[in-house]
Amino acid sequence: MTRQTVFVLVLAVAWSFPAVAQDKEQAPQTEQTPQVEQTQQGEPVAIAQDTESQNVTPAQRIHKENPPEPESHGTRLHWEDIPKNVLHDEKAIFTSPFHINRENAKYWAVLGGATAVLIGFDQKISDTLPQTTSVTRPSKWTSRIGADYSIYPLWATFYLVGKVGDHPKARDTARIGIESLIDADITVNILKLVTQRPRPENKGDSVSFFKGGDAFPSGHSIKIWALSRVAAREYPNHKWVPFVAYSAATAVSVARFGGRRHSASDALAGAAMGFFIGDFVYRHHHAPSEKSKIAMWLADHVNLQFGGGYPMQNNRLYAMQSFRMP
Repeated sequence: MTRQTVFVLVLAVAWSFPAVAQDKEQAPQTEQTPQVEQTQQGEPVAIAQDTESQNVTPAQRIHKENPPEPESHGTRLHWEDIPKNVLHDEKAIFTSPFHINRENAKYWAVLGGATAVLIGFDQKISDTLPQTTSVTRPSKWTSRIGADYSIYPLWATFYLVGKVGDHPKARDTARIGIESLIDADITVNILKLVTQRPRPENKGDSVSFFKGGDAFPSGHSIKIWALSRVAAREYPNHKWVPFVAYSAATAVSVARFGGRRHSASDALAGAAMGFFIGDFVYRHHHAPSEKSKIAMWLADHVNLQFGGGYPMQNNRLYAMQSFRMP
């Protein structure tokens, strides 16, 4: 095995699963505990504190499309947040190899190992497959589902539907999806520039790395999988949404290989990176569910003291752990 192949194997393992190692979040700091009244018998008393003044001016009541709301990882995403979020996301993606722990090491080992094995067999697979098959033409058409001219307008539709129909969740899905696409685009183009792998368009052509190509990883795969993961996480209660999303992503990845646009490892690496990029962005910027909003309001406004003991100092943390978002 040449030194080039060894380098690429390490690179594939290091960045096939960006941001998966960033799963650990810092626990939120406990807010100052409000004053608590207690009966002489030491029975628990809950005191709701009104956080809004009775004298609110009309200007303060102006409706905002997406007002900030408490949630486990931040506040609802706004369009103006995306540029700075992308910088944070890219830092997390490219530093993820330095955050491997016992919980996520299995994902790196399994998916990274599979990508590395395919890299070793890509040349033999390309030389063995016929130049054209019965799936060559259908693969070219299926690939168009993952093209920029398809996925960007498709995701903009989420925002239009949410705007016209007043569906905040659809608008949030659009914003999170667009941020995932930007993250995926930046990541895949940097890796393509570094790896310089040719495409297996003609039988017998070399698919070795550092030959001036732009095949590794697959751009179609990384972007369609990022969006599919966002859609599946945003609508977990609609079972058909994850099924359709993942089916479309799988079809695009297979089509890129079947149409001789990418080697098998290109498609797999793109799919793995896209999946984890979409999951990372969702976990950090999705809007809370109704159940979680109620839990967070209670955590912020109601404090409990039991039997003359110490007040509960971690109401918010307890509520976040009890009402985890999907």
